[in-house]
Amino acid sequence: MAHDHHDHDHSDLSETELRVRALETILTEKGYVDPAALDLLIETYEKKVGPRNGARVVARAWSDPDYKAWLMKDANAAILSVGYAGRQGEHMVVVENTPKQHNMVVCTLCSCYPWPVLGLPPVWYKSAPYRSRAVADPRGVLKDFGVTLPADTAIRVWDSTSEIRYLVLPMRPKGTDGWSEDKLADLVTRDSMIGTGLAKEPE
Repeated sequence: MAHDHHDHDHSDLSETELRVRALETILTEKGYVDPAALDLLIETYEKKVGPRNGARVVARAWSDPDYKAWLMKDANAAILSVGYAGRQGEHMVVVENTPKQHNMVVCTLCSCYPWPVLGLPPVWYKSAPYRSRAVADPRGVLKDFGVTLPADTAIRVWDSTSEIRYLVLPMRPKGTDGWSEDKLADLVTRDSMIGTGLAKEPE
């Protein structure tokens, strides 16, 4: 949905949103920002780019063994085949969670993140505490996110760089045999593809 830049009813906006709206208005008036281009950019990241893209990739891998094998071998080509590519999505590597190993992604130097499949990075992903603790105490970080793994499950932390970006393939929840890709995609969360969460269990 396009954002109405001429709507003057701001009663439902937070202080931060009001500040953003004010800055946007000033930049638009000075000719620095084209409202139509801004609408297109926002719509792209809200609807076309984002965790839903990655969820579809995961759901297809869960449903199609051949696609999964391709994804694990050549993630870039497999992801491109379903239409997702672009800046920050180059040099993708997919790592699979299993009962024996849980994978988690961090970028210790900055905030490299696979935008085409995960959208905009969450604030915590870019924070210094996450970037440092994910490497030093991954099990503690997972606990902070509400994830407690069996003691015999190894945890491997993958450090994204400008050369390589990682996507976690979470374990498929039990009780989903025969589910469609669309239905499976609803169980995939952004955090499960970073490794700080698990796929949702079917209701």
